[in-house]
Amino acid sequence: MERGRGNRVQKSNGRLRRDRRGALEVMDICLDTNAYSALMRGHEEVKDLLERADSLIMPAIVLGELHAGFAAGSRSTENIQRLQAFLKTPGTRVADITQKTAERYGKLVRQLKLQGTPIPTNDIWIAAVSFDTGATLLTSDVHFSVIPMLETARIE
Repeated sequence: MERGRGNRVQKSNGRLRRDRRGALEVMDICLDTNAYSALMRGHEEVKDLLERADSLIMPAIVLGELHAGFAAGSRSTENIQRLQAFLKTPGTRVADITQKTAERYGKLVRQLKLQGTPIPTNDIWIAAVSFDTGATLLTSDVHFSVIPMLETARIE
């Protein structure tokens, strides 16, 4: 979905589509750390997209990144409470690292090395979770575009 600049969500692959009224439809969304942060900052298009999703998946890696950020900040307790409330939202779940995810991760690392397009290690784990859950990855990171077949929705 190309809608210009600013607080926008942009489609990368076929998972996002419009219904007859022109509203964006999404089945499952996998959240990158920056997508959760955008939601907490009140990004309206992210909020709208997540409200319409059938399910929200937060990789355990993202949970770890969030807790690391909270620990370094001055509002740790408040941020943890907001996260706990978010995780109780119906249809929201944490995706753990499974053997299947680890195998996918290994293949992605090899593929990215062969392509000469390495990305941060945690982001490879997040991509592996997105693949394994069949969810569209919501992120503001453009480097996910180097992973073939990964369905993404990019926050601008």
